[in-house]
Order: sequence, then C-alpha cells, then structure tokens
Amino acid sequence: MTARGAHAAAAAAATLATSAANAHAPQAIDAAAAIDWWPVDPWVLALLALAGALHALGVVRVWRHTATGRAVHARRALAFAGGWLVTAAALVGPLDALSARLFSAHMVQHEALMVVAAPLFVLARPLGAWAWALPQRWSRALGRFFHRPGWRTPWLVVTGPLAAWLVHALALWLWHIPSWFEAALASDGIHALQHASFFVAALLYWWSVLGARRNAGAAMASLFTTMIHTAALGALLALSPVAWYPTYADRTIAFGLDALEDQQLGGLVMWVPAGFGYVACGLAIALRWLRRDDRLGHAA
Repeated sequence: MTARGAHAAAAAAATLATSAANAHAPQAIDAAAAIDWWPVDPWVLALLALAGALHALGVVRVWRHTATGRAVHARRALAFAGGWLVTAAALVGPLDALSARLFSAHMVQHEALMVVAAPLFVLARPLGAWAWALPQRWSRALGRFFHRPGWRTPWLVVTGPLAAWLVHALALWLWHIPSWFEAALASDGIHALQHASFFVAALLYWWSVLGARRNAGAAMASLFTTMIHTAALGALLALSPVAWYPTYADRTIAFGLDALEDQQLGGLVMWVPAGFGYVACGLAIALRWLRRDDRLGHAA
C-alpha cells in the first residue's frame, strides 16, 4: 500500500469511528432523558410519612410531660431525622431511579440503607417515641405484648451477637448471588423483598452492636469481621474479569460505562466507603470502652 493509500485508509477509519460515536451519542442522551428521575412508590411514601409523623408527635408529647432528659431525647430525635432522611433519599428520587440502570448506584443505595440509616435508627430508639404518639391504651397493650416470653425470647436470640452477625452476612451474600440479584431486578416484588431483608438484617445487626445489651468486646469483633467479609465481597465484584449481572449490560451505556466498569465501581463502594463505616464505629466503641475503664481505674 502506498503512503497516499495509507493516509486515505486512516482518514476513512477515523470518519467511520466518529460517525459511530455520533450515532451512539443521541441514543445515550435519549436513554438518560427517558429515565423517570422521581419514581413514586406509594407504599414507601406512606410508611415514611407515618413513621416520621408518629415520631414527631411522640417526641413533642415526651417533651411536654417531662423536663428531664431532654438532651437525650434531642440527640435521639436528631438520629431519627438523619436515618429518616437517608432512607428517603435512598428509596425516593434520583438514586432509586439510577439504581435500576447502574449497579454502582444500586450499591450506594444498599450501603446507605445498611451502613448509614440502620445504625442511626438504632441510636434513635424510636419505639419509645412511637409509643408516646399512640393512645395510652394502645401503647400499654403493645408494651404487654412485646414483654411476653413468646416474643421477647426470640428477640433476645436473634439480636444476639452471633445470630445477628449471621443474619446480616447471609442476607448480604445470598442476595448478591447473580441469579438472586437478577431475579430482584426482574420483579418489583422480589426487589422490595431484597430491600426489606437488607434493612431488617441491618437493624438486627446494628442493634447487636449499638443496643443497650451490647458487649463492647463482642461488638468490636462483630464490626471487624463484618468489615472483612463485606470488603471481600466488594473486592470480588471490583476485581472480577466478568460482569456478574447481565441485566445491566444494555443499561449502563447511557452513562458512558460498560457493565464491567459499572460493577467495578459498585464493588469499590462496598469495599472502601462501607468498610470505613464499620471501622469508624469500632473505633468509637473502643474509645468509649477505654474511657470507661479509665474512669473505673480512677474511682478505685
């Protein structure tokens, strides 16, 4: 081939590549524009509104009836507000819309629920505020019910350190099996079940770590081992040479990613930021433990 022919071939190849890129660009823009950025699930909105309204009413009634402990109730109210806002941001709005098209956004959504919202709700202890919001007869009946051995004994078992750790780990790993995750993407009902199981498992887990009955040593061990196995799952996703979830293959192109690149980003979300949450909580518990031992040493 002559030099002139080589130049002509190169120019033709460049023209074809540019034409192909320009042909895909409108498709990508159209795909992104077609997204419903504010999906509305009536059940989610109703539950969020009910939980928030009952909590606000309960807190107001507590403050009206007691002058002591307002600082404690204020901290818990702030924790509840934080958990409520994170849950709303995860389940209502652009993040929820993106999670149907980007695995990485789906991971941000899951980690927001499990590593941010769930521990905030546990710190908020909302059951007391909700009880104050109800008529007195109802709250007393609920109190008697939840103190029955048939309810209390299973609760104490499932919120024990080992049981809660296992429930949390199983929920996380099982739902990331490709066939399970793909089933959740294909069905709104299974997707709702996935989110519910993640959230409930996270609440049980964080109660075992931050609840009133927690043992500091067991809590730190639980946090450390959870950080290890969640980081392992994140690393498997981030370093895998193949995409696990083929449903995303045709959805990520609108955002300039292929399915594998999107999966790698999602794995990194689980690996690094979520792992930092467990580390930070473990350090806070260790610091409180050391301070308590220091006070006991001075008292002796």
